[in-house]
Amino acid sequence: MANTTTPESTSAVTTWAFDPSHTTVEFSAKHLMVTTVKGHFGPVTGTIQLDESDVTKSVIDATIDVAGLHSRDEKRDGHLRSADFFDAEKYPTATFKSTRIESKGGDDYVVYGDLTVRDVTSEIALNATFDGKATTPWGAEVVAFHATGKLNRKDFGLTWNVALEKGGMLVGDNINISIDVEATKQA
Repeated sequence: MANTTTPESTSAVTTWAFDPSHTTVEFSAKHLMVTTVKGHFGPVTGTIQLDESDVTKSVIDATIDVAGLHSRDEKRDGHLRSADFFDAEKYPTATFKSTRIESKGGDDYVVYGDLTVRDVTSEIALNATFDGKATTPWGAEVVAFHATGKLNRKDFGLTWNVALEKGGMLVGDNINISIDVEATKQA
């Protein structure tokens, strides 16, 4: 069972590596202006330099496998990986590097950072919650965080779209992001 003591309860900077098998980055967007389509990216790797005495001084660095995205439709996945969208052959990964973290009180934070997609970098804000700290049956210490955010895909040069006959566009501009990270303490 997870220990819900907040990371602020100790006073060291520790390094935590994302566990790709327990970390997900999911996205959703409107299709035909009415339906929400969801998908997720391939393995996500990264580290958290966790300042356990002041979480707002922590640093997050993540790499997202864009080429491994899946939305439950092979044709759509191929189109999303194409030059119309992510151009995954040329840019197989996206990166996120935190620039600052603000406390919202308790276990809630706003994490600001530079997201780079297709060599275009823009700052985004993620609402993050510390979900807890635990020890696995094999003795490894883990921490977990959940984060959500919204971004405009056009800020990253993802502008492909089709006008609908009765008005509106095929693909919505606003993309919702949901992130769950489990990270393992490094020696």
